[in-house]
Amino acid sequence: MAGGQRGKKKKWAKGKVREKAFNMVLYEKPAYDKLLTEVPKMKLITVATVVERLKVNGSLARRSILELEEKGLIKCVVRHHKTMMYTRSA
Repeated sequence: MAGGQRGKKKKWAKGKVREKAFNMVLYEKPAYDKLLTEVPKMKLITVATVVERLKVNGSLARRSILELEEKGLIKCVVRHHKTMMYTRSA
């Protein structure tokens, strides 16, 4: 067999296993209070920053940001279908 198999057969890479994030899907009182006090003071507010700070899931973070905007605590800088960027309103 010319040019046959040299050495061992290639194995598939196992791939890296990511840690599962257990984020909240509903607010509890301390987390909601933290939303109302901490988030409006942040310089850059995006869905990702709210998820990271408050440990909530993305859909809850989006609704929270819209609620803060309606209350006038934050203002929109960029509104795009992929990302929304807000800043403190002061």
